Amino acid sequence: MTNPQPASAARPGVPSFIDLRQFAQDKNLGSPHVPSPGEDGFLSRRRLLDLAQGPVTVGVIVLDAGGGEVSAMPADEFIIVTEGRLRLSQLRGVLELGPGNSAVLPHGAAFAWSADEPVSIIFMRYSGSQPGERALVPIKEAPTLEPSGAPLAELLLTPTPACRNYTDYRSADGEFVCGTWDSTPYHRRAMSYRHYELMYLLEGSVTFVDETGRSGTFSRGDIFLVEQHAQCSWESREDVAKVYAIYRPA
Repeated sequence: MTNPQPASAARPGVPSFIDLRQFAQDKNLGSPHVPSPGEDGFLSRRRLLDLAQGPVTVGVIVLDAGGGEVSAMPADEFIIVTEGRLRLSQLRGVLELGPGNSAVLPHGAAFAWSADEPVSIIFMRYSGSQPGERALVPIKEAPTLEPSGAPLAELLLTPTPACRNYTDYRSADGEFVCGTWDSTPYHRRAMSYRHYELMYLLEGSVTFVDETGRSGTFSRGDIFLVEQHAQCSWESREDVAKVYAIYRPA
């Protein structure tokens, strides 16, 4: 990310954008998860981003080489591997995730995990989910995108872009959605985010400016979060593609 201030320098108490790769790399940021007795390492070895209390938790999972078993995921969770390789096994088969690969682990899913080397994983959990289909859901790497809605006309400072989307996962209540999206370039003025959105840029770059004037540009390979209630503008001067995980209350 190109940014005159580090992500951690956002004004305290003012929702903004957060560089999640930077968060994952700086062990001084965030708070350690307090594990439950007997909790598997996949669930316990976590450092949490300091977010407002609510149904969304974001952070990093750091695993040593080895393995373990999760008897049931406590909530829907989007994960993206940033370092190392992770294998997730169910009776249905094995899902292998390397750097930049992502998946959704649904509420109630049981699986074994293994790694031949240390692994770092960024996650976003939606604690309002309900148990449902327990098969792990990989985020497709080259999905067939369909036309989708564009930003509101009254916010646009440039012509209306052409946007496309593919949804890999939607929670039963429709509030947690994960997939892939792309768009032609556009610039819009600041809007209030009524949702949390984690983004992993596959192509292009985008510049945000929040209500305090803090700006940052994210490019291909960056992983970042826009917090709920942030007031941020968007400017992309080239085609953009991203994998996303969104919590948007009904």
